[in-house]
Amino acid sequence: MPNLVSSRRTHSSGPSPRRATNLSLSADTLEAAKALNINISQTCDAHLRKVVKEEQARRWREEYANFIAAYNEILAAEDLPLDEWKTF
Repeated sequence: MPNLVSSRRTHSSGPSPRRATNLSLSADTLEAAKALNINISQTCDAHLRKVVKEEQARRWREEYANFIAAYNEILAAEDLPLDEWKTF
């Protein structure tokens, strides 16, 4: 039997195509969201997008931590280039 989730076609909604997926959510929270007419897909997508951006930023900071530390040391020792001519 084919996997129904992976065999579904994506459909376009906005700038990024969407894909069906299965989620396991707390039954009480799901029912409360439905009672409040909250769009589950949009809410999950928006929150997941935020979490992904935060994790990407964290990993970028981690990956470039040595470079940033070295650059900050250079700035502390030598000041900013052309710093003497800044007007603010």
